[in-house]
Amino acid sequence: MGKLFQFFQDVRSEGAKVTWPTRKETAITTAMVFVMVVVASIFFLLADMVIRWGVTLILGIGR
Repeated sequence: MGKLFQFFQDVRSEGAKVTWPTRKETAITTAMVFVMVVVASIFFLLADMVIRWGVTLILGIGR
């Protein structure tokens, strides 16, 4: 039982050392993630269109 109590004390001690982000840092990071998702989506949309055009051109499909 003593080891379990010591474990929870250690967990609490380590949790107190954590540096939590501020609300502003969290908002900025979230916005950056959304921007990167949009950029990646546009890139893959364009890549897909180019590849589809190339395959259609090579195979002669859709004429």
